[in-house]
Amino acid sequence: MKTTTLKPTDLNRKWHLIDLDGQILGRVSTEIAKLLMGKGKTLTGAHLDNGDYVVAINSDKIKVTGRKLSDKIYYSHSGFPGGLKDITLQELLSKDSRKVIEKSVKGMLPKNKHQQDRQRRLKIFAGDKHPYSQELGLNKKTEK
Repeated sequence: MKTTTLKPTDLNRKWHLIDLDGQILGRVSTEIAKLLMGKGKTLTGAHLDNGDYVVAINSDKIKVTGRKLSDKIYYSHSGFPGGLKDITLQELLSKDSRKVIEKSVKGMLPKNKHQQDRQRRLKIFAGDKHPYSQELGLNKKTEK
């Protein structure tokens, strides 16, 4: 048996457009994480970073189930005494809905040396306008 390894010249990254309008946050985040990791490709592995680019549009129209809007809380700490800050999901969605998607997808990516590079390949937009129509193969006429 021969083991085939992926070389940098063999990388073939594709571009995917995902419309978040009416999608459930957790379910669409898992699909985005799979695309960023390259799970659907034939050559895959924990040591390889052969994932694709993902352009997510309409992040302000994402949905969540249950009482997560009021009960889910994001915490951050400045490192100083008394520096604990918290913000609910509803407040973060109204402030910047792109941060919700970024945090959700980042939590689903493996915590290794490829996480930051995979996170950079995720492009999130609040509306349906984005500058990546040429990479996605969309014409200006077919785009909404």
